[in-house]
Amino acid sequence: MKKIGIVGVGKLGNYHCNALTQIPEAELTGILDTDKNRAAEIAQKYNCQNFTNLEHMLDAVDVVGVIVPTTSHLDVAKPALERGMPVFVEKPIAGTVEQAREMLEIADRHNAVIQVGHIERFNPAIRALEDTELGPKFIESHRLSPFDPRGTDVAVVLDLMIHDIDIILSLVKSKVSQIQANGVAVVSDAVDIASARIQFENGCVANVTASRISQRKMRKMRLFQKDSYISIDFLQKLTEVFQLVDGTTNEQNTLILGQIDKGAKKRNIIYNKLDLPEDDAMQAEWKSFFHALQTGQPPVVSGEDGLKALEVANEITKKSQDRV
Repeated sequence: MKKIGIVGVGKLGNYHCNALTQIPEAELTGILDTDKNRAAEIAQKYNCQNFTNLEHMLDAVDVVGVIVPTTSHLDVAKPALERGMPVFVEKPIAGTVEQAREMLEIADRHNAVIQVGHIERFNPAIRALEDTELGPKFIESHRLSPFDPRGTDVAVVLDLMIHDIDIILSLVKSKVSQIQANGVAVVSDAVDIASARIQFENGCVANVTASRISQRKMRKMRLFQKDSYISIDFLQKLTEVFQLVDGTTNEQNTLILGQIDKGAKKRNIIYNKLDLPEDDAMQAEWKSFFHALQTGQPPVVSGEDGLKALEVANEITKKSQDRV
């Protein structure tokens, strides 16, 4: 069992604390927050120690969760990494690319492990594709939200779009060759709506849109590849696959929608609604981290993954701001 300390117990930090109490492999040992009243409330709620000093917390735990504002990620993670301690850090990995690189250098020097909290990688709608052969050639994603003052200190790219950037990078597995982006500041001083076109060396193209002034929430991604189209709805936890196949299939949840007749070759159009894992996404990402620590395997979302997503997000942000 791992003893966990959570630094930063605001709204998101509270979610992490709650998730950890549901995991047998974890013991929520203590929390730390600059808001003394909030810290006392959360410590009492989860019956754990209320630390007032980071070094004292590090003496008492095995793993640290960094859930503070992004600009403070490096400051909090650095002392733990210098001890060789595993660190879970919320997304984005750091406030700047330079800070992220410094974090990775410290981790490498002290043989410490970092997992970045890109929680959508553990959304059941994405995890349902683990056994599906993927080779997307075109990707389209939309991540839209109603206005919320929280998070408007940064552009919508770092607030929302970075989720989809991380997922797309993990799916395409090719270097980015070119990025085009546009953005508009509507209700804040930063970009509130952004659209980007990401081209990869293997020929794949991704069109990514994010907005935080929409009427309703939307979290959707569509993948197009040879002989198949995959629709992913992160909010509804729904993954659908439309595919061209030779012959018929007896797979569960599969329907034959039609047939394409090309001379002597007939192919069926089939629809498959994928079965989804039942795990809570936040619990799943912590369990995955513990598994990586136990087996010595790299985390599903490594520090390097976090850096790559931040690099792309920063370039999109810069190009969006240049056009505002």
